[in-house]
Amino acid sequence: MRGTRRTRLCLAGVLTASALFTTPAAGAADPADGHLTDLVNPFIGSQDEGNTFPGAAVPFGMVQLSPDTGHSTGYDYSQHRIRGFSLVHLSGVGCAIGGDLPVLPTTGDVTQTDYARYAAGFGHADEQASPGYYRVGLDSGVRAELTATARTGVQRYTFPATDKANVLLNAAQALHRPVSSEVEILDDRTVRTRITGHGFCRDTAPYTVYTVTRFSRPFTGYGTWHGAAVTPGSRAGTDGAYVRFDTTGDRTVEATTALSYVDARGAEANLRAEGGRSFDTVRRQARDAWERRLAGVRVRGGGPTLRRTFYSSLYRSLLAPSVGEDADGRYTGWDRRIHRAKGFTYYQNWSLWDTYRTQAQLLALLAPREARDMALSVLKIDEEGGWLPRWGYGTVETNIMTGDPVTPFLTTAYQTGLLKGYEERAYRALKKNADGVPPAANPGIGREANAEYLANGFAPYLKGRPHAKAGDSDYDHGASVTLEYALSDAMLGQMARDLGHTADAARYATRAQYYRNVFDPSTGFFRARDGQGLFTGNPDPARGIGFHEGTAWQYQWLVPQDLPGVISLIGGEDAANRRLDSFFAYDKLLADPVRTAREVWVHGDAYTYYNAAVYNPMNEPDLIAPYTYLSTGRPWQTTDVVHAALTLFTDGPTGMTGNDDLGTMSAWNVLSSIGLFPVQPGYGTWGLSTPVFDRVDVHLDRRWWPSGGFTVTAPGTSATDRYIQRARRDGSDYGRTYLTNGSLRSLRSLAFTVGPRPSEWGTSPEAAPPALK
Repeated sequence: MRGTRRTRLCLAGVLTASALFTTPAAGAADPADGHLTDLVNPFIGSQDEGNTFPGAAVPFGMVQLSPDTGHSTGYDYSQHRIRGFSLVHLSGVGCAIGGDLPVLPTTGDVTQTDYARYAAGFGHADEQASPGYYRVGLDSGVRAELTATARTGVQRYTFPATDKANVLLNAAQALHRPVSSEVEILDDRTVRTRITGHGFCRDTAPYTVYTVTRFSRPFTGYGTWHGAAVTPGSRAGTDGAYVRFDTTGDRTVEATTALSYVDARGAEANLRAEGGRSFDTVRRQARDAWERRLAGVRVRGGGPTLRRTFYSSLYRSLLAPSVGEDADGRYTGWDRRIHRAKGFTYYQNWSLWDTYRTQAQLLALLAPREARDMALSVLKIDEEGGWLPRWGYGTVETNIMTGDPVTPFLTTAYQTGLLKGYEERAYRALKKNADGVPPAANPGIGREANAEYLANGFAPYLKGRPHAKAGDSDYDHGASVTLEYALSDAMLGQMARDLGHTADAARYATRAQYYRNVFDPSTGFFRARDGQGLFTGNPDPARGIGFHEGTAWQYQWLVPQDLPGVISLIGGEDAANRRLDSFFAYDKLLADPVRTAREVWVHGDAYTYYNAAVYNPMNEPDLIAPYTYLSTGRPWQTTDVVHAALTLFTDGPTGMTGNDDLGTMSAWNVLSSIGLFPVQPGYGTWGLSTPVFDRVDVHLDRRWWPSGGFTVTAPGTSATDRYIQRARRDGSDYGRTYLTNGSLRSLRSLAFTVGPRPSEWGTSPEAAPPALK
């Protein structure tokens, strides 16, 4: 075994240089010398289904004001007509959602009410974006600028000289499917709307948003429309309104739109609380808010492109979840009643199947106060709505995706100390979720296949099984659902043990091993089982059934609670390494990492999940997979794979790997670039790999992280010199390939010595992340 490792140590040294590292010019400015916001490119991921948006927002803002070009999720860099600037966007989602109240400046008579028809042309040469700001010159001659506060979007339009300068407010069109809308012109400066809609992959229960828009000067004319019929002078309508200004003198019009998910009074209160400031003031304050957030991590070394991709990823990681409460603390709960948050800020928008793997951990590090309130918000959903969420949008459950992602999300908060004082409350909610299913009257699915899972030890594959609730069905994905349930049971078992619930802990530990029940010894892979317990579908692990957005090849490593057990099932460490090498096309990777990442791993568009026997860096099931080598005695190969995958993040519109999913992929980039990754999501084990920067200073909140921060150094790290030769933790030699949350709380420095060839560092059996018992 040791000889096999030593052979690989020699082979790995021939890995060619990649585009990941760019040698900086002599005297190149360090990002600490300027504004970190200048390193952020909000257009990254806006093409090829990254589904990001370039518009204006503040960290975790309720309002994310951005242009919509006709793409289902908002903005597509390859399109060149803007339908409107709308209030609500979610970064990187895969289905139509948001886009409420698209607003567009026009000139001339108002004759069209379909925003696909009155859309304005634009070119990228006259377009600019930075954190908290967006600007574009429209073909109509209007310049549009956007900025935002937490609950308001602020617009500034510079018109040509005309007495027919219009602003259209379209209440009846959005990225989702509006159910109903109302619009009312209250006075000569103010427009109010109510919009009810639903959407996101499947029809869901409707939600309602309320807006009020206050303009900087009086209208010279106005009207409303219903369908295609425009009525000048009308103050009330259903579908939309226009307001008109004379810009033959003063050519500038500013407007502030406030949003509320509670009621019209809430929108007005938000406008009073956050409106009334000039556009330039709001823009400056938004930039300052982002500057403070980005300063949580300072990097040195690397080239300009590497720094831009890093800080752009950090920016996207801090866009969601979104503030859900009004300025007075009121919010609409999942019981459709109005509540008031006391002692915390209420958040919404929960892409938990995605974010539990990376973004939840990053927020626990860099934004623990907000992460605490986010966890408490999820507990409020259980308290008020009757069950924990799976994929929550605004005030409703969508039931999108499968498994039990809320458990590792909340146990991550618990393990990082964010649930102090709420531990038992959280545990009761998680136990209820883990041991049952929501009642029929509840819109949530929860662990839909739990009855069979608890009775038989696996979730069956029952494709097309009728179910009365909207969303994805666990029965359509029985194999991957079994793995996801077992992962969650393992994490809940650790929480139960810590809280003294010993019987529960033992029970969940047993269930954490249920992943073994979908392992087919005849194929050596996980496989779906039908209602009778028989393995079903194509035995080819690249073409089997029952895996959500992936194949058996990609899901075989999703057992972070017990990788030693998986390795044993596969046939031992050598067999596991051979399979990993095949999975990552490792021989090709050694020869050309950039090409392998782009032409072998990325084998289709962002939605190509199936019929593959290789790593898919574009989607969530494989996010932890590169770190599996830490458990097979080859930590240098984790570095090889991670650094090759990082080359997929670039600083242009196509620089994302698949949907960003509310910061999930961006958080993967940030954490992997630092060299610290959550390899057991929901527990608090951080795998180590070589960082891509010479130095990273991470500043932490002492209320949750007593050290106040730590520094990771790897002087000289590059595409050729990137293998860890030695690690020192706070000045002492450190031979393990992981840290724990406990370690991070006291960590001051983690120093890596790197070189051109792998070493014996981290290869001993005791160096690997341990299984959870």
